[in-house]
Amino acid sequence: MAYDGPVPRHLAIIMDGNGRWAQAQGLPRERGHEAGADSVREILRISGELGIEVLTLYSFSTENWKRPVGEVRALMGLLERYLSEEREELRRNNVRLRAIGQIDRLPLAVRLLLKDVGRYTAGNTGIQLVLALSYGGRHELVEAAKALARRVQRGELKVDAIDEDAFAGHLATAGLPDPDLLIRTSGEHRLSNFLPWQLAYSELYVTDVHWPEFRRPHLEEALASYGKRERRFGQTGAQLRSSP
Repeated sequence: MAYDGPVPRHLAIIMDGNGRWAQAQGLPRERGHEAGADSVREILRISGELGIEVLTLYSFSTENWKRPVGEVRALMGLLERYLSEEREELRRNNVRLRAIGQIDRLPLAVRLLLKDVGRYTAGNTGIQLVLALSYGGRHELVEAAKALARRVQRGELKVDAIDEDAFAGHLATAGLPDPDLLIRTSGEHRLSNFLPWQLAYSELYVTDVHWPEFRRPHLEEALASYGKRERRFGQTGAQLRSSP
């Protein structure tokens, strides 16, 4: 029976364990990333079916640039192929694509494809797929602070007018709801510089399953755990239960 419980408006996933999965199979790490792309396709499709509005995937961090040159090149090639091959499928499945991060650091071919697919799917009204590419949370916060400082310097904004909403409006995720649930695969218990502002009140779910093996049953298990949690946002459980 398909999962029919509560779902988050915004689901974020740290897709970890591609390389370890491949090494456990006696395969090059690059094969793990290829297998992980199959998980992306399935989880995106199921998320859309379940009514999740936004799916944000931590696809490539700023720290990932430190990996071996061959692995980085393979990852960029895989991303280019994914965007090319999935362009029509995303349009057909009513998916909107958005990319966040230091996009200017990506290869030109990838940047052009991101722009093309983003425009091609802009009119879709279903789930929004957000790819965090060359993304670093601390860098995002610094850039938001700089943007606010420039507005103050130009006289467009008073310092006392800077509040949480103003700050969030200068983040790469402006206009999106914060993630309700973060899933991290492969058993690591850390955020790894992923959406530090946006995840402040998110529910966290960690599984030992490597990303290439993550499929519908694992997603439904995470959603079932999420559905049992009481999201209090600083209030007591009694307060929530007594509110209309």
